[in-house]
Amino acid sequence: MRLVIQRVASAAVDIDGETVGKIGRGLMVLVGVATGDTEADAEWLAAKTVAMRIFPDEEGVMNRSVKDAGGEVLAVSQFTLLASTRKGNRPSYVHAAGHELAVPLYELYCHKVAELLGKETQTGRFGADMQVSLINDGPVTIVIDSDRN
Repeated sequence: MRLVIQRVASAAVDIDGETVGKIGRGLMVLVGVATGDTEADAEWLAAKTVAMRIFPDEEGVMNRSVKDAGGEVLAVSQFTLLASTRKGNRPSYVHAAGHELAVPLYELYCHKVAELLGKETQTGRFGADMQVSLINDGPVTIVIDSDRN
């Protein structure tokens, strides 16, 4: 699994003009599921997401997690994170998991984040054409890949 985590002042996801997920201060997380990913990957990444110290403390040092900061999480599925661009100019998505694996692992990730954070994880809608907006805070952007980090 691959995550792109952005610390945000706010973020939202709209589908067909309707806001389906919205947060204030917290983390906007793009979630890509690869073939071969497991529940252990989803659980490990959820724990890393909630515990990662990328929010400033009272001295401005990044020492606080989203949980410590009282923040929220918006998680949006994005298979394009698994794009291979080694050959040609058209990305290949052969490493992206199909719906039968990706949906349950994305949902497990969201469930575990909510459980660890103690509040609902806001989401987009798997497979939908979504418009995502955010105000990146910092900017702080972290990429985590469960099979490399």
